[in-house]
Amino acid sequence: MIKRWQRILNQINRLIDFIIVGVSYYGANLFWLLVVRHDPHNPALHPDSLFWFAFVFATASIIGYQIAKLYDSVRAKPFTFDMRWVLFVNAVTVLGGGALFYLLRLTDISRAALALFYLLASTLVLTKRLMVRVVLQRYRSKGYNLKHVIVIGSGALAKKYAETIRRTPQLGYVIDGYIGTTCALEWLPCLGSWENNGSEKLASLDIDEVIVALELEQTSLLPQIIAATEKYGTKVSIIPYYNDYIPSSTTIQSLGECRLLSLRTTPLDFPSNALVKRLFDIVCSLILIILTSPVMLFAAIGTKLSSPGPIIFKQARVGKNKRLFQMYKFRSMRVNALENTGWTKNDDPRKTRFGSMMRKTSIDELPQFFNVLKGDMSLIGPRPEVPHYVEQFQETVPLYMLKHLVRPGITGWAQVNGYRGDTSIEERIKHDIWYIEHWSLWLDILICLRTAFGGIINAEKVAK
Repeated sequence: MIKRWQRILNQINRLIDFIIVGVSYYGANLFWLLVVRHDPHNPALHPDSLFWFAFVFATASIIGYQIAKLYDSVRAKPFTFDMRWVLFVNAVTVLGGGALFYLLRLTDISRAALALFYLLASTLVLTKRLMVRVVLQRYRSKGYNLKHVIVIGSGALAKKYAETIRRTPQLGYVIDGYIGTTCALEWLPCLGSWENNGSEKLASLDIDEVIVALELEQTSLLPQIIAATEKYGTKVSIIPYYNDYIPSSTTIQSLGECRLLSLRTTPLDFPSNALVKRLFDIVCSLILIILTSPVMLFAAIGTKLSSPGPIIFKQARVGKNKRLFQMYKFRSMRVNALENTGWTKNDDPRKTRFGSMMRKTSIDELPQFFNVLKGDMSLIGPRPEVPHYVEQFQETVPLYMLKHLVRPGITGWAQVNGYRGDTSIEERIKHDIWYIEHWSLWLDILICLRTAFGGIINAEKVAK
């Protein structure tokens, strides 16, 4: 029943999206060329042009949504999944289609109209998908559109899954019972043990999915369970006994007949994402170097006059893949013996007056734009640390070394959330790992904006 309704809903979804994108193209061109430009004779307004180009853009968008799996079940996926892929697919469609039409001289497409089309189509498609989610959640809360599952297992894993389903009724999952040997799931009906005709129970139950949550000592039953689900055509999902050690970014790779679980696959492991981030770093750092050059000149003069010593302070830091590099800063302290190991505090007596002002306004960090150009750093990423403290935190802070999977950054997710300066290392690492596992270009842009508008004045907040 669920599968049939899912197919019907997907077809309706595709049709509505097709109409939305096509109408958005019509509306954007009519509004821009008639209302804004007052150009009723523009070739792009010819009925044939409007119809066929709207048809092409709508078709390309639906194909892109299909490839992005936006028509698969999103029952257990957050709305951010929809936002990320709708915005990405629409951007590729508009930019690619606009470039193609321009190169082939098919019509005189207005770039402003295309931008308006992108905004309008993205807004309407996302609004529609959000409304569908809200309606389905309310529908499921009344007992409709439910997905019936049974759990095979009765240990800690089965209990964790059952409690998760009980806490999230809006997802629409219903556990009809469990097959196990203990009574750990006392709030659910026990359907007996697998050894006692468990496979026959799969044939007699009208269920949508089987969840296998066996403990380590029960894994010998797995071949029998999979064979039974395949025999009766029942969808099966497996919670491995090492579930607690698997991060959300895990991927599966094939090596001959072996299946390898890559526990720490990050979005930046994919060459396309790494290229996008690197291009973003190069373009933005060049622009920022030009824009901040008067400030850097002022800082260089002030540093030279504030105390004896070099203008640029170079310090060895640990970067991507634990490689050492020289990080640049305007010198904000007097030359001292602890400059490579001493932890900087808010009231550090080593600071000069001019250096203290630079640190409060983050001007001392500006030379790091050159580190970004060199490829030692990124604009956004975990802050790099000196080797002395890396060795110390490696032993005392869980998961600390995972921050070195990516290039270190001038600012990062931890910094815009208040964890900079003399604050909690543990909380900083939690934010750094979250950023690494959830990287996207949009997240980098968000952090840049939050840094520019909320982090120019560095109050060096304490940990919450």
